[in-house]
Amino acid sequence: MLKPQRLLVEPIIRRALLEDIGHGADITTDSILSEQAVMRARLVARKPGTLAGLDAALLAFSLLHDGVSVDAAVHDGEQVGTGTVIAAISGNARAILTGERTALNVLCRLSGIATATRQLVDLITGTHAKIVCTRKTTPGLRVLEKYAVRCGGGSNHRFGLDDAVLIKDNHLAVAGSIARAVAAVRANVGHLVKIEVEVDTLEQVRDALAESVDAVLLDNMQPEMLREAVAIVAGRCITEASGTIDAQRVAAVAHSGVDLISSGWITHSAPTLDIGLDGDV
Repeated sequence: MLKPQRLLVEPIIRRALLEDIGHGADITTDSILSEQAVMRARLVARKPGTLAGLDAALLAFSLLHDGVSVDAAVHDGEQVGTGTVIAAISGNARAILTGERTALNVLCRLSGIATATRQLVDLITGTHAKIVCTRKTTPGLRVLEKYAVRCGGGSNHRFGLDDAVLIKDNHLAVAGSIARAVAAVRANVGHLVKIEVEVDTLEQVRDALAESVDAVLLDNMQPEMLREAVAIVAGRCITEASGTIDAQRVAAVAHSGVDLISSGWITHSAPTLDIGLDGDV
């Protein structure tokens, strides 16, 4: 489970802090506390779930003051229960209180994604299917949200439009056929780039196989049709099920025999995990 490089994460946290500080400073905290004031605080889970994004969240404090120290008791990918102390924080009180909301926004959001992902992963235990995410992420937070999926035991689909080919229905509408779309792509991308085609009929599955694509995205198919599609493919390429995948539907989809199950729900609709910061001067 590789963590995103700080080079990628730090600008995200800086932007979030600047959004909160605005044109000046934390006028509440700075009015009440001196620059020399110190405090201790703890990050505490209010609900059970899977932790993700702790290092990113803690950057909110260290970017405000390099004297803030942290002792993490739980690490990304681990389970927390109600009342679990995630980390102890101490140091400059202004930095801790000013950075509190930014840190919690990041930690609660990413841990919610990890928790939702873990739920789906657990529901398909015993099948060979993997849960993968989509590009339905919060603008500007994709690198962190896809990391949160990995913390929850899921895997990543393509990160963006530039690292893999996914020929969707609107591409096919313009190109005129799967064969034409695939031929156009192959004429313009490198030999290491994977090609996937979105299909919604069994006829399209056969058409995609005729072009020797790397994967077929079986869009909004019911489990019975998914099983038929998997049988047609017969291991010649990767099969991916997609479309309204949530906790109610995922097990039936997994038992169809598909290789991957992509879910936008785990990033665009996952509830945040309730985590709080408790402090004392």
